[in-house]
Amino acid sequence: MASGGRANESRLSVWLTDKPRRKADGQTGEGTLDLERIVTTTVRMLDTDGMAKFSMRRLAAELGVTAMSVYWYVDTKDGLLELAVDHVSGELDLPDLSDGTADWRDQLRDLAVQYRRVLVAHPWMPRLLGQYLNVGPRALAFSEATLTVMRRSGVPPHAMTGAISALFQFVYGFAAVEGMYKERCREQGLTEDEYYRRVVEAFARRTDTTEPYEEVTEIVEKRTTQHEGSTAGMWEQDFSFALDTVIAGIEVMRDRSRGATQS
Repeated sequence: MASGGRANESRLSVWLTDKPRRKADGQTGEGTLDLERIVTTTVRMLDTDGMAKFSMRRLAAELGVTAMSVYWYVDTKDGLLELAVDHVSGELDLPDLSDGTADWRDQLRDLAVQYRRVLVAHPWMPRLLGQYLNVGPRALAFSEATLTVMRRSGVPPHAMTGAISALFQFVYGFAAVEGMYKERCREQGLTEDEYYRRVVEAFARRTDTTEPYEEVTEIVEKRTTQHEGSTAGMWEQDFSFALDTVIAGIEVMRDRSRGATQS
């Protein structure tokens, strides 16, 4: 029986227990199985069907094995989902931290763009990032890269976590909303542009239009014309402007902190 301390660690995160995770191939009697195959299949199923339809039983059926065979490699569904989150974190491209001439703003912007790309590509990620500790090796490599870049910005140590939170909580929220919009479109059986066009048309048909609605309608029409009805272009424009705003804000707060220290 596990000690109280180890049991608590296991509940905190699969990464905070010293129990080894089996990586070698194992013969289950139903075919060759290994942890990598289990995790990659889990990611693919989550991408295709979402969290609501995922289960260990369906995973086992997809792998062509029994559920007990899967549990030989992972103790719980929660542990498997943590492994899936870190696996996806490996898709994040890290900047060249050895390049001393690199602009910290460009590197920080690239990290944010990478983070959004991964969260949108895997719309189940935002939910799981809010549910589990993201402390796997790939996630920690991304965190360390972010810290290294942020140190180059000159942000004082006491403000470091706040600056990082401002950046990545913005990206997290933006990507989560973007992912939910894409999911809503899929549920309606429409492309993103088709869904957006229907919303705009329904909004324009309102008979109780007041001044605030007129102003919003005018803004929407200008955006639609500017991007030729492409929602992808709208997402990109909004994200780019907001990201530049956050990075500029970090720089302003850094300078304000320096001024306060000097005075």
